[in-house]
Amino acid sequence: MLGGSPATERKAQRLDYLNEALVLERQGDYDAALTSYRLALRDQPNDLKVLQNMAIAFSRTGRLDEAVRAYRKALELDPSLAGAHYGLAFLLLKRGETDGAGKHLQAFLAHPPSGDEAERWVHHAQSTLEQLRHPTPPPPEPRGEG
Repeated sequence: MLGGSPATERKAQRLDYLNEALVLERQGDYDAALTSYRLALRDQPNDLKVLQNMAIAFSRTGRLDEAVRAYRKALELDPSLAGAHYGLAFLLLKRGETDGAGKHLQAFLAHPPSGDEAERWVHHAQSTLEQLRHPTPPPPEPRGEG
């Protein structure tokens, strides 16, 4: 018999959609990438990599509510997912939700990723969390002389 099992074929198809989406993202075509991500999710709706990449693509197209939903779905599946905590924290900051952002920054820092590239993200999360904890007061209003 030719061909593999249906599960193997689905996995290969998912990888094709995922690879296609990644190429489209690199080309800056986020809407087309989102279509490919949706197709990848059709067969594996709980794929963490696809959900996180969708959240990033939604963010880059200004669809912040959809990005938040994608990150939250990923975190429902794996609450220790550092990248989702990081991305969600900064989306919540954009929406002015500082308490939620702080919680996700703390979760990110509790289990940060490792590697050379990760150091930059960890430092950014630490400095942002510090700013949330100790906001700089606005400069005093100038007083009129008179």
